[in-house]
Amino acid sequence: MWARAPVGDEVAEDYTLDPDAPIFVISVAAQLAGMHPQTLRQYDRLGLVSPGRAAGRGRRYSARDVASLREVQRLSQEEGVNLAGIKRILELEYEVRGLREQLAVVLEELAELRSRLRSGNRVFAAGPAGDIVAVPPGQRPQRPPTSTALVVWRPRPR
Repeated sequence: MWARAPVGDEVAEDYTLDPDAPIFVISVAAQLAGMHPQTLRQYDRLGLVSPGRAAGRGRRYSARDVASLREVQRLSQEEGVNLAGIKRILELEYEVRGLREQLAVVLEELAELRSRLRSGNRVFAAGPAGDIVAVPPGQRPQRPPTSTALVVWRPRPR
């Protein structure tokens, strides 16, 4: 939802409204959902919708709550689902929403890690002296120049 606030002759920047912000009193939420306020109270008692509470303990519904109420009404009237079934459907939808949010975070982290790997980060390998050296991906550490020295080895007598 977008709102513009006039400031003198100018119009202020666009503001977004958090869909989870509890702003509607029960009468307004009932009107927006096309229900009687007593129905909203019953759905709250059953746990179908859990509105926020104001300082005086009055219910405050968010835009997401109103959308859920409309979905409850649709499932009940058009699909013939009972209230227990609706409650389970809503619980699963909330769970899916949470999992999608987690997936988005994980995909973002994965994309960041992939970009780091592609950005020419180093690979570590064992150098000629047995030490650890950093080399670009796909390359081997440089070998020292070959020596012409002769090494003689004699086993010790036992």
